[in-house]
Amino acid sequence: MSDSVRIPVERLRQACALLLDHLAQNENGVVELERDYFWTIDDDTLYNVYAEPAELGVGQVSESWAHLEALLDGTDETPTRHLVWLAEVLRAVGTPKTRKPMP
Repeated sequence: MSDSVRIPVERLRQACALLLDHLAQNENGVVELERDYFWTIDDDTLYNVYAEPAELGVGQVSESWAHLEALLDGTDETPTRHLVWLAEVLRAVGTPKTRKPMP
């Protein structure tokens, strides 16, 4: 059995657009988060489910967002880990306990 997963980029793009459109409609265009810090696991350990992580790190949603803003502003034109930073931001947005309730 292979661990390989094939994901068509266009279907991924469609799923992202659908979910972001839904978010924009339900959050009035802005998401405010109450929590900024989160646990991280290094890349070599993250997908090795047969070994328990020996060490955790700490990340910040605001730092991940700053990297994405730099990409959008053209001040960081080398998209290296930007998909990872995008995933960290989307995870925070998708976790109800991190979002501030709407007034």
